[in-house]
Amino acid sequence: MKDSFKELTYPELLAKREELRKQYNEISANKIIGHVDNPLSKRTARRKLARVTTIIREFELGIRKR
Repeated sequence: MKDSFKELTYPELLAKREELRKQYNEISANKIIGHVDNPLSKRTARRKLARVTTIIREFELGIRKR
């Protein structure tokens, strides 16, 4: 299931984006080392990060209201 980020406020989205960036970088590093439990975790983390970034951009453009 997709995570529902639409209900989060703008500051919560910014915090969530930083958390997802750290998670994605950690997964990338672990994949290089060779220790990954779920090989698809990098793709799902990247897609979650893209969803959050898109919603943040909608706030900046005024499509979504704060």
